[in-house]
Amino acid sequence: MSEPPHIVLHALAPSHPCATVEAALRFKGLAYERVELEIGTGQHPAKMAAIYGEGRTTVPGVLIDDEPVHGSNAILERLEALAPEPSLYPAPLADRVAEAARWGDEELQDLGRRLPWGALHFRPEAMGSFGGAGALDPAGTDYAIRFVRASWKYHRISAVQLAADLAGLPAKLDHVDALVADGVLAGAAPNAADLQIGATLSVLLTVGDVRPLVEGRPAEQVARRFFDDRPGLVPAGAFPAGWVPAA
Repeated sequence: MSEPPHIVLHALAPSHPCATVEAALRFKGLAYERVELEIGTGQHPAKMAAIYGEGRTTVPGVLIDDEPVHGSNAILERLEALAPEPSLYPAPLADRVAEAARWGDEELQDLGRRLPWGALHFRPEAMGSFGGAGALDPAGTDYAIRFVRASWKYHRISAVQLAADLAGLPAKLDHVDALVADGVLAGAAPNAADLQIGATLSVLLTVGDVRPLVEGRPAEQVARRFFDDRPGLVPAGAFPAGWVPAA
């Protein structure tokens, strides 16, 4: 009998793509070591590039017996090849699940970065809730302001981009609802698309201005079924009036 692979996951605590990969590892029953990179120091991009190659500066990444695999969607596909059962791409929907997972990676995932950090720009004291605490005191809020400013720079966030993200969100949620109606999402067992899309939606539920757009529709099921323990809430009213579409 061959030895099980040695899997190392390089991650950051708040990262929803890392949550996607961890959920897939647990689903497949694969043992792994999680290496937590330091957030806020600016050092993790260089560390990731040193391990995974030039230009690959984001989390997650996994080493499978020293084979580097970078990015949540690539990791899901590699885990499927490594351990085909239980499947993340079950027949007869394998192609549609793969397409939906790619969409979640390419079209939806960045909103889980930009919208929370965007909202925290206007309510920085709420950053404490993401660590399980309440609103920050004035000194903590000063720190949060600096941290959020750095995050805007790192993720290349702008007010114009945020307004466009919010305006386009209802159409993306409609697409998720359609995937549920078609049986691609929210089946009896999680698949790659559930984990890819659900992790991002769970982050969007932490944004009070966005939560009403998600709640009460099939997309909420996808978020809460596998990722219902995410802390944090930016109170509603953070974004300027007129930026958020009507629920």
